[in-house]
Amino acid sequence: MNQLSPDSYQPKKYVRIENPDWVKNATIYQVNTRQFSAEGTFKEVEEQLPRLRKLGIDIIWLMPIHPIGAVNRKGNLGSPYSVQDYKKVNTEFGTEADLRSLVQAVHSHGMYIILDWVANHSSWDNALAAEHPEWYVKARNGKFRSTLWRDYDDIIEFDYSQPELRKYMTEALKYWVREFNIDGFRCDVASFVPVDFWENARAELDAIKPVFMLAEAEDKELHRKAFDATYNWTLWNHLHQIARGRSNAKTLAEAYLAEHVSIFPKEGIRLNFIDNHDKNAWEGTTEANFGPALKSATVFTILMDGMPMVHNGQEAGLNRSLKFFDKDPIDWQAHQNADLYTTLFRLKHQNQALWNGRHGGEMVRIMNDRPDEVISFVREKIGDKVLAFFNLSGNEVQVNFETSYDTGIYNVLFSGMQVEVSDRLRLQMKPWDFLVLHN
Repeated sequence: MNQLSPDSYQPKKYVRIENPDWVKNATIYQVNTRQFSAEGTFKEVEEQLPRLRKLGIDIIWLMPIHPIGAVNRKGNLGSPYSVQDYKKVNTEFGTEADLRSLVQAVHSHGMYIILDWVANHSSWDNALAAEHPEWYVKARNGKFRSTLWRDYDDIIEFDYSQPELRKYMTEALKYWVREFNIDGFRCDVASFVPVDFWENARAELDAIKPVFMLAEAEDKELHRKAFDATYNWTLWNHLHQIARGRSNAKTLAEAYLAEHVSIFPKEGIRLNFIDNHDKNAWEGTTEANFGPALKSATVFTILMDGMPMVHNGQEAGLNRSLKFFDKDPIDWQAHQNADLYTTLFRLKHQNQALWNGRHGGEMVRIMNDRPDEVISFVREKIGDKVLAFFNLSGNEVQVNFETSYDTGIYNVLFSGMQVEVSDRLRLQMKPWDFLVLHN
């Protein structure tokens, strides 16, 4: 019997899609058009593009732009995720011409733009419900069904066992890429929709042009042939528990990071965040969720393997939960967060160790003698290197780090100073303190 030698074994590649080249060191910014300005229009978003580019943003993500259902509407204006027509623009935000102008302006600033896509459900008064009632899931009484598990009675769910629904939804996705030059999609509750639908849709979209696909889900299988990036809910949860004093750095390292490094596909990109529209609307502000740990947690999410995300208003120190179904514009003001993001994103763009997915360096643990409180790691790629040290506790600690593999002269991020790292680095770290070194 013929046997393969160990040298001849070639493992089958898990991720079979190629990320667009521009994704390799990209950052992403979520825009809630309704609350982004007092007017709540595409034109007002367009006016802010130079500021966002200066901040270091590469991808603009627009929350759903479609008309919103009137039946069972929540609040005065309704949820953007209750879609009434997949091929039209919500006049609340402007016209199709306004959207085209925004897309063109995004591209002219060297950025890219993706739309929020709601494939799992529609509004009750979407024309599809009357024209194709067979495309929807039915309750036991034979009527349309809202989701059973959440208080979303303003929507009804699709049935993806229907081939014609799949065809319609795929063509609707392609419409925005083909006709408006959209660069991809953030897909709402992506794991509620069959993965083979997404895989086919991705192939058909890529046939038009390379797109970027972000799934609001954590399922590893979504990376195989459908999505470039998935949500990192787990990281948020770990950091939140640490900030609340219910977990610690050792648990983060051993229960999460070890698994991430070991089994998560290297080509897969995790979306790292401290805030997004769901967290902000339903679970409180970043200050309420992270308290004095906020700055440290923010820096950690940007230095960790993955694509960092900014929810609109974070750079201005957004300190309240935005209303979701009514008008509630962001208060724009100068804030230290803008400088924080600008500095970190500049480093991410320039230092390949921090690039996304397979383009960046793997996280390697730097051992220290206070593992319950302190987490430390190095990322390195093609000569670029970043060392990160975080005191994820409310205690002041003196820490010794094993840095014999990382000796040399480094720049201190934020201060501009230089330090020499020897075989053993000793730091006195205040509560929630951090140090970032780069070459």
